[in-house]
Order: sequence, then structure tokens, then C-alpha cells
Amino acid sequence: MAVFRTFLFAPANHPRRVEKSFTLGADAVILDLEDACAVSEKVASRAKVVEAFSQPQPCLKYVRVNPLGTEFSFGDFHAVVSEGLDGIVLPKVESASDLITAEWVLSNLEREKGLPVGGIDLMPIIETGLGIANLRSILAAPSRVKRVAFGAGDFCLDMNLQWTQSEEELLAYRSRIVMLSRAAGKEAPIDTVWINIHDAEGFAASAQRSRQLGFQGKLCIYPDQVPVVNDVFTPTAEQVARARRVVEAFAEAEAQGSSSFQLDGQFIDYPIVYAAEKLLQIHEKVNGQRQG
Repeated sequence: MAVFRTFLFAPANHPRRVEKSFTLGADAVILDLEDACAVSEKVASRAKVVEAFSQPQPCLKYVRVNPLGTEFSFGDFHAVVSEGLDGIVLPKVESASDLITAEWVLSNLEREKGLPVGGIDLMPIIETGLGIANLRSILAAPSRVKRVAFGAGDFCLDMNLQWTQSEEELLAYRSRIVMLSRAAGKEAPIDTVWINIHDAEGFAASAQRSRQLGFQGKLCIYPDQVPVVNDVFTPTAEQVARARRVVEAFAEAEAQGSSSFQLDGQFIDYPIVYAAEKLLQIHEKVNGQRQG
């Protein structure tokens, strides 16, 4: 089972940066045909994406296509849907109809090209006020979507927000994305990029906030960001040892007819045990991915 801590963007029109991106330890690389690709190179870069994905790579292979409604979107879909593609990132999703359209296009292209229908992941980015407002219906739309991502850059532009280092202005919107994802039965979402690439301390704090708020990973735009996010979203040895103690102690207590007790001064009951079990599952997935 895949781990989604780090999604690293790389411009699809820069072959050397594309090649390097697959060596940096990200869980997934997103070759970008949208913001990081000049208009004059968007069409020609589609073939570069297909070529990169035709080679064996050590991580999952995603592509960000251009938004629905632009002159490039359908051509992007048609070109990049091929064997070797793990997922499509769809930017600026604002309504359930956006997802239904993308699902229809993607399913038909999979049939046309002899690929398993539903086999390619689809991850929307929510990055406008309308997208946040419609998020409940977006998540309820019939589609293959397992998780959404948050895009704060376009969101702040759209909402006339000032994107500060503390990111306090994003708290309500991030929390809404996490809550509605959970209510819809989806995976925990993926958090936004951090654009101040020379502010390593600020980025580390942002990644910690993402984890504390309930995200499962973060979008990255710079190589040095990958190990930081991987570290933040990977349980430490101490956390794993503690979780094992909690699970084992609870099993003993439950066998004796108790569902709550104290361990090292902490009150333990079902929610604490379930959290420990979840942490151990993440630990096992990370280890499985490393060994794979």
C-alpha cells in the first residue's frame, strides 16, 4: 500500500530536473504541465511526460494537467493517459461537475487505450473560494478520487488573503478540508506547498502544522523540502515503541475485563489505542515502501 507523505513537483519541460526529481526520495513525483510549464511549451512537453513515465522509477508517477475549461486540458488527458501513469492531479476543481467530467474523460481514455478502468488515480487540488464552498458536494461526486490536495497560492490570490509565515489565515480552510474529507470517507488530504524556499525553519513549522491539523502529507516544490516532510510524517522510533506498549498493555487490560487504565501517567482508553494502532499502520506502510 502506498504512502503519501511527499508529492514533489517538477516542470515537465525540463528533462534534467525531471530526471533528478525521481532520485530525491519523494513518495510521488508530479510532472507539471500547468503552472511550471510555459504556455509555449505545454503541448510539446506532453511527450516528455510520457517518455519519463515509460521508464521504471522508484516512486509513484503523477502529472498535473491544465484545468478543465482551458484549451490544453483535454489534450493533456489524451496524451498522458498511458501505461506507467499512476495518477493525474487536476487543478482548480470548483464543483462536482468538474470531477464528473474528469472521471468521464479519464475512464473513456482508459478503455480506448486498453488500460484498467479506474486504475489511474485522480487527485483534485482545491484552490479557490468556490472550491472550498463546494467541497462537500465535490467529495460526494461519483468518482475514483481518494483524497484531495489544498493549493494555498491560488487560494490566497482568489480570496485576497495575505499568506503569512504563521499561516493563521489558512487555519479555517485547512480544517474544513480535513473535516469534510473525513466526513466523506476519503483519505486525509494533502497540504499546500510552501513557496519561501529559503525559509527552511518556516517550512518545517508548516509541515508540523499540516500533520497536527490532520493532513497525511504535503506538496513540495524544492528538493530540500522532501526529507523534511518525510521526517515529519514518519513515526519516530520512540513513537512506534510507545504505540506498541499502549496496544500490548491494552490487550492485557481488556483480557482482564478493563477498557481503561493508566500507563506512565496517561489515561488509556479506546481512542488512545486506536490512535496507537493507526500510527503502527503508518509505520508498517513506510517500512513496506522502503523495502519495496
